[in-house]
Amino acid sequence: MPTVIGYHHVTDRDHWLSSDLREKRFGELGITNIRTYIDPTNPARVAISADVPDVDAFVAWLRTEDGAATAKSDGVLLDTIVLLVES
Repeated sequence: MPTVIGYHHVTDRDHWLSSDLREKRFGELGITNIRTYIDPTNPARVAISADVPDVDAFVAWLRTEDGAATAKSDGVLLDTIVLLVES
């Protein structure tokens, strides 16, 4: 199972860090070992790493209404997401 790193910008880092919605929704996709990161020099830039069993399904989910609503609820700016997949 590949580890994926995703970094992006958020509207409110503290809200993003405290949200439990990410783990709930990602868990429904079988995503585990979710870890969060912050950029101490830029409060709008954050990242996650996680073990993702099906990267294509995860990317497809991000493009759904549910994925967009989850991102919006967490303050994620979808157009800034960059995914790095373990090779």
